Amino acid sequence: MGLLKFSDLPVTTLVGADWKTFREITRGHRVDPDKRVKYCLTKAICRLLSPAAVLQNRKYRKQLADKPLEHDPLFILGHWRSGTTFVHNIFAQDKHFGYTTTYQTVLPHCIMALQGIFKPVMRLVMPDKRPTDNMELAPDLPQEEEFALSNMCPYNYYNFWFFPDTMQEYCDRYLTFRDIRDEELQAFFQAYEKLVKISLWNTGGTQYLSKNPPHTGRVKALNELFPRARYIYIIRNPYTVFESTRSFFINTIKPLQLNAITDEEMEQNILRNYMELYHAYKEQKQYLPEGKLYEVRFEDIEQDALSITRDIYEKLGIPGWEEAEPAIRQYVLSKKGYKKNQYNYDPRTIQLVNEHWAEVFDDWGYERL
Repeated sequence: MGLLKFSDLPVTTLVGADWKTFREITRGHRVDPDKRVKYCLTKAICRLLSPAAVLQNRKYRKQLADKPLEHDPLFILGHWRSGTTFVHNIFAQDKHFGYTTTYQTVLPHCIMALQGIFKPVMRLVMPDKRPTDNMELAPDLPQEEEFALSNMCPYNYYNFWFFPDTMQEYCDRYLTFRDIRDEELQAFFQAYEKLVKISLWNTGGTQYLSKNPPHTGRVKALNELFPRARYIYIIRNPYTVFESTRSFFINTIKPLQLNAITDEEMEQNILRNYMELYHAYKEQKQYLPEGKLYEVRFEDIEQDALSITRDIYEKLGIPGWEEAEPAIRQYVLSKKGYKKNQYNYDPRTIQLVNEHWAEVFDDWGYERL
């Protein structure tokens, strides 16, 4: 059990941003009076840690910047709360994959230097379970790279965690890249390539394993950057996704906010942005080469994760199944007794989802309530 709970965080995760990124993200935004102490403490720690970015940049330029990637990534796509973490953890058992760790998402500039100092502190204070679903947390476990990118580049959808009053602007510009400027897109992918190389260096992998829901709406751009990449897309029962996303966005993210919107506004944003992401994926998946995309319902993965994983290896032409299978089997078996959150869908939830997400039921054959 860590010393801190998510609800008691005295700072935001921007403590790990480089100083330039911090200033750009926070410039011009409203900070609510009751968040001023949290903002000032975050700013002070960020400024104190900022020399680490300079030190890491020197090491990166010397050791990794000019080194080409051996393989393009494997991307795990799907809306938040669709089971992407479980699939991410399954594939992470294959040691040829490298990934971004939880520690790296918070302190991405303290990887090639100072990790030995800060990681034990993080292990001591961080919770050992995610509050939304009881999935395990630890500094070295695989984590969603968008968290790290939000501390490396200001052009990021997750800025809404801190400033939810501009969530829709962040959606249109940075979730789907619909309104992103060319120079912003180039800066984002420069940061992303750097993150991938440092992640592989840190974990010893030869191919990057990505689990990042925002990438679901960026498939066309990702394919241009990584033309040999492979993709797994996961869909899940819309009622479950809505309930779980609402719980996560309204409850878990609140400790990170520097200004606030109402729960009802957040709920409407979730309903809208789900379809923005879904439509972007539907429109852009046509750009992927044949044989590079595997689509699957999470309910099928739950029924037989090992067989589905084997099928993904075969259909996408991922090498190394025989070597990875024992570790994957052991991980899957270890999760047999895992207890998920149970949701009782109230009439209002059913009405909202049926009204706003009807297209998903039609496309994937989920039964309406």
